[in-house]
Amino acid sequence: MKNPVIITGSGPSLEQALPVIQKAQDNCLIIAASSSVLALSSAGITADIVIATDGGSWALKHIYPFYRNKNASALAVNLCAALPSQCANTAQLILNDGSFWQNIVLHELALPSVIIPQRGTVTATAVELAFTLSSGNVYLAGLDFSVNDIRTHARPYAFDNLFYGKANRFIPFYSESYSRSRLMHGGGSMDIYASWFKEQLSKWPKRIFSIGGNKIFEHGEPSAQGGLKKTDDFFKASKVENSNNFCKRGIQAILDALKNPEYSQNIKKELNSLLFTGGNEATDSELETVLKETCIKALHE
Repeated sequence: MKNPVIITGSGPSLEQALPVIQKAQDNCLIIAASSSVLALSSAGITADIVIATDGGSWALKHIYPFYRNKNASALAVNLCAALPSQCANTAQLILNDGSFWQNIVLHELALPSVIIPQRGTVTATAVELAFTLSSGNVYLAGLDFSVNDIRTHARPYAFDNLFYGKANRFIPFYSESYSRSRLMHGGGSMDIYASWFKEQLSKWPKRIFSIGGNKIFEHGEPSAQGGLKKTDDFFKASKVENSNNFCKRGIQAILDALKNPEYSQNIKKELNSLLFTGGNEATDSELETVLKETCIKALHE
């Protein structure tokens, strides 16, 4: 496919880019970070692919708007992503970071996947996915690397209700927003991401542009191109076996591999950093317990 791809993050400048995306949406493939779905849907824009890679339970709040939009299409997720039960019948593409344990699980379950290394930010993963799906230009919207006054995200944003809910005359909503923006400024994470993207530009193809306020990427607007393939051409929804059994099979494949001396050290090294804090190496029994507990928790989300 040679059509342009629009990738949306949830930075404040996404609001400025919405009219451009509305105009171009029928001729572009839209890949949306889950945190931007609410802002897109409020503007009548349906993402072709919603990408989710965060394993935190709070990340579910970004996924729920995906299901409120009846025209929502597909998900691109990794094996660690927190997903609600509604995802069972949604077309999905598995993002495989190439780790040993993920390859074992995906092989056991015979699930196709795209290998995209972890980048630390979902937007970078979305860019790699865009390069895989299309040879056209890639346009980034809502990737600011900055806070607009006290605004940290485009509106509406899934977490705003949390702050509105606890606001009172002693802690006004705007005071809470100010505190949040100061924390983001002071944390320095945006500067780190900006530096990483700036360095990465020299390695990526010269076809990345920005829609909206961004000082790193050259500004541009997607041009109309005909013959855009529908998302269904990339993702096919397929019914899987009982999810309980499906999850157990994946866990059992890892447990079986742990008993193989050829694989055990690599798997332990990967899972220790993923499932445990601190520097102590977990025992086989501890790994088995945590893996089974993770499976049970996932089935009840």
